[in-house]
Amino acid sequence: MNGGALITWIRNFRVGQAGVPLVMIAILAMMVLPLPPVILDLLFSFNIALAMVVLLVAAQTRQPLEFAVFPTLLLVTTLMRLSLNVASTRAVLLHGHTGPDAAGKVIEAFASFLVGGNFAVGLVVFAILVVINFVVITKGAGRIAEVSARFALDAMPGKQMAIDADLNAGMIDQEEAKRRRLEVGQEADFYGSMDGASKFVRGDAIAGILILFVSMVGGLAIGILQHNLPIGQAANNYVLLSIGDGLVAQVPALMISTAAGMIVSRVGKEHDIGQQMSRQLLSTPHALAMTGGILALLGVIPGMPHFSFLALGAGFGYGAWALTRRREREAQAAAAASVPAAPASTVDSSEATWSDIVPVDLLGLEVGYRLVPLVDKQQDGELLTRIKGIRKKFAQEVGFLPPPVHIRDNLELRPNGYRISLKGVTIGEGEAPMGMLLAINPGNAAEGLSGQATRDPAFGLPAIWIERSQREAAQLAGYTVVDVATVVATHLHSLMGKHAGALLGRQEAQALVDHFAKSAPKLIEDIVPKLVPLSILHRVLQNLLEEGVHLRDFRTIVEAVAEAATRTQDPAELTAQVRVALGSAIVQGLYGAAEELQIIVVDPELEKVLHQAIGQGGESLVLEPSLADGLLRSARQVCERQETLGQPTAVLVPDRLRQPLARILRRVVPQARVLAHGEIPDTRTIRVSAILGAAA
Repeated sequence: MNGGALITWIRNFRVGQAGVPLVMIAILAMMVLPLPPVILDLLFSFNIALAMVVLLVAAQTRQPLEFAVFPTLLLVTTLMRLSLNVASTRAVLLHGHTGPDAAGKVIEAFASFLVGGNFAVGLVVFAILVVINFVVITKGAGRIAEVSARFALDAMPGKQMAIDADLNAGMIDQEEAKRRRLEVGQEADFYGSMDGASKFVRGDAIAGILILFVSMVGGLAIGILQHNLPIGQAANNYVLLSIGDGLVAQVPALMISTAAGMIVSRVGKEHDIGQQMSRQLLSTPHALAMTGGILALLGVIPGMPHFSFLALGAGFGYGAWALTRRREREAQAAAAASVPAAPASTVDSSEATWSDIVPVDLLGLEVGYRLVPLVDKQQDGELLTRIKGIRKKFAQEVGFLPPPVHIRDNLELRPNGYRISLKGVTIGEGEAPMGMLLAINPGNAAEGLSGQATRDPAFGLPAIWIERSQREAAQLAGYTVVDVATVVATHLHSLMGKHAGALLGRQEAQALVDHFAKSAPKLIEDIVPKLVPLSILHRVLQNLLEEGVHLRDFRTIVEAVAEAATRTQDPAELTAQVRVALGSAIVQGLYGAAEELQIIVVDPELEKVLHQAIGQGGESLVLEPSLADGLLRSARQVCERQETLGQPTAVLVPDRLRQPLARILRRVVPQARVLAHGEIPDTRTIRVSAILGAAA
C-alpha cells in the first residue's frame, strides 16, 4: 500500500468499522492478560451499566425487530462476563492472601456489603440467583424463542400470500410489499437467532457455577498450602472473594436474561411494554375497585397488618375512582364535539330550494355504524388509505383515473354491513364484523377453524370469520388472513374492475384526452374532435372497458380510431378495428407469453346458423329460444371445463360474429372472452381445446 492509498484509507476510516472487532479482541485478551484491580472495577461497573442499558432498551422497544442486534449483543455480553470471571478469578487466586480487596473494590463490596461478610449467606444468595436465572427466566425465554421461531417459519407462506393479496388489491405498492417481505424474513431470522442465543445465557449460568466452585476450592488450597493461612482466614479471604465475584457476574446476567424474556414474550407492535401495561392492566376501573375492597376487608380482620392492607385498599379505590371520572369526562367531551352547531341564521328553512337536490354519487360506499371508525378521518380510518391505493392501482391497470368514492354512514344498514353503489344503484354489499379477521381458503387450506362460515365477497372463495387470536393458527393451516378494511377494499376494487365501462363518463373521457394531449398535442388536435367527436370516442372506450380491455395504450387506440374513422363513424365498427390493433396486448393479457394458444372454437354448423341469425346492423343475434338455451348451456359447460384445466376461457370466432356473440355470452359466462380471427397475432399458434355447440 503506497502513501496516498494509506492516507485515503485513514480519511475514510470510521470508528464503527473496527469498533466491534476491537472490543471482541479486548474481551478475549482479558482471559489471558492479568488486569489490575482498578481496571477490574471499571470493567465490572461497565458490565453492570451495559446490562442496565440493554434491559431499558428492551423495555422501550415496540417490536422485536427494533432491537434486532440483541442476539449478537447477548453473545458479546456473555463473553464479557466470562472473561471478567476468568480475570477476577486469576486476581483472587494470585492475591487473595493479601486481603478482601485483592480483586478490586466492586467484588469486595458484593462480598461484604451485600451478603454481610457471611460466605454461607453468599452461597445461598448466589444459588438463588442462579436458579432464578437458569431455571425460570432463561428456560422460559428459550422455550418462547423456540416456539416463536417455529411459528414464524411456518407462517411465512401465509404472510407472503397476504402481502401479495394486498399488492394485487392496490392497497400497497411494490416498495411497501418489498419492505414487508423483508420484514417477514428478518422476523423469522430474529427468532431463529434468539432460539440459539438463549443457549448462551444457559451456558453462562453453568459456567458461573463451575467457576465459583473451582475458585473456592483452588483458593482454599492456595491459601492453606502455599501461604500457610489458617483455614478460617483462607475461607474469609478466598471464599468471600469467590462469592463476590460470582454475584458481580450474576446480577448483570439476570438483567440480560430478563431483557431477553421481555423481547421474545411481548405481543403487539403499537406500544412499548410500559404503555401496554398502563393501557391494559389499568384500563378496568371495576377490577381496581374490587381489589381495593378486598384489601380493605383483609385490613380490618384482627391480626392482619392493618396499615399495609388499608393503605393499599385506599390507593386502589382512589385509582378506580380517578379512572372512572376521566372516562366520564372523555365521553362528555366526545358527545359535545358530535353535537352539530346551531345555524347562524334564524330564517325559516322549511321552504324547498334548489340546494335540497343532491346529485347521485357516481361511486358510493355506505357503511353501518360499527364500521364508521374505518372511514373516520379523525381516527385515521384505515379504509380511507386503502381506497386511495385502490384508485391509484385502478388508474395504473385500466388507464384512466376513476371518480372519487363518496363515503357515508347509513343507519338503515346492519351495524357491520356495507353497500357499494354505482350511480345510486347497488352493485355489491356484504358484512364485515368489526374486530374480526377473514380467513380465505385458497383451495388447499386445512379444515378445522372455528368461526362463522361465509364467502369472500370479491372472488366467491370459501372463507371463515375468525377471532384475531386465531390469526397464527389460520396462517399455519394455509388460509389467507385479511382484516375488515382489506375485505371491503378488495370487494370495492373487484367491482370497479367489473364496471369500469360505467365509471368512464364523459368527464373522465375528456380528462383522459386532455392528459394524453400533453404528450401528443398534435395527434389529439388532428383527431378529436375534427375527425372523431368526443361522444363517439367515449362510446368506443366504454365498449373496450366492458369487454375487459384496458386503455393504457391510448396512443394505439386513438390512431386506430383515426384510421377507421374515414370509413365509418359507427362505434361498434370502430371498436372492432381498435381491438385488432390491440390484438397482441389482448392475447398477452389472457395467455401471457405462451406461443401456443389453448382456445375454444365454435362448431362449424352452429357457426353457419349464427351467421344467418345476425340481425340488422350486425350488433345482435336473433336466435330461437331452444337454440339460445343450448348455446348458453354449451358455453357454460365448456368454460367450466377450461377453468378446471387452468386454461383461459377464450372463444375464437370470425370477425363478424365476435361482438354479437360476446354480448350474449357476457350475461351468462362473464369470465368468457370472445376473440376475433383478426385479433390473433401472426406469432402465435392456435390449438383447439374445446368446441362450443358441438352437442347443442
